[in-house]
Amino acid sequence: MAESTRTRTGPDPEAVGKPTVIVDDLHVTYRVMGPRPAGQSGDGASALRRLITRRNAPGLREIRAVRGVSFVANHGDAIGIVGRNGSGKSTLLRAIAGLLPAEKGAVFTDCQPSLLGVNAALISSLTGERNIVLGGLAMGMTPAEVRGKFDLIVEFAGIGDFVELPMNAYSSGMGARLRFAIAASVSHDVLLIDEALATGDAEFRRKSEERIRELRGEAGTVFLVSHSLPVIRETCNRALWLDAGQLTMDGDVNEVLDAYEAVVEK
Repeated sequence: MAESTRTRTGPDPEAVGKPTVIVDDLHVTYRVMGPRPAGQSGDGASALRRLITRRNAPGLREIRAVRGVSFVANHGDAIGIVGRNGSGKSTLLRAIAGLLPAEKGAVFTDCQPSLLGVNAALISSLTGERNIVLGGLAMGMTPAEVRGKFDLIVEFAGIGDFVELPMNAYSSGMGARLRFAIAASVSHDVLLIDEALATGDAEFRRKSEERIRELRGEAGTVFLVSHSLPVIRETCNRALWLDAGQLTMDGDVNEVLDAYEAVVEK
């Protein structure tokens, strides 16, 4: 596995469980369309010529969102991912989940990771009740298990009677809380959380942090992207610091966050 030239202070391998996620020299590149240069045609014939000659479309830009990231996550790890906006945090989670292809390198997992974010897919035209049922079944629960956990999910999400209304009647915070409550109702070998704890009141954040600790105790692996450093300190034992798509530091959560804060606050 390729070694980063930057600081690596990972946890003692004797103190953690077996590997669940191996990210090996991962590169993820986006291709986005910029303004077409003057005089360039955008018709079908031009597109066909570019396809035959293997040339990119005029104005096509490449954005290297993740560049040469390598690390190993283990059972029992709760890993916070920090970095400025545009540093590649969400892209890394999506690559681990298998939603984005690697331009170079690879991601190896011992299971199918579950990605939970504020945009996690539920069906907005259906009621909260139907989404709980469908979400639970999609995660492998039996109908009886969904019924057994239904009231706990509703209580955790704090949506009350809104459970009987379509989700398009929910506020963004209510929808995010319900997504987290559904996903956290079962144990996951690998759970990826993208800013889902940024919504909700202090009570919801407290319950969410407690549930993440429980998931760790159930021998799972949790990744948490958040701009709230106190949340990461409270819930994670380890942190990754990304900067411009590269891994700047990997290690004990307090060591990484102290170093990150020292730079950000300058």
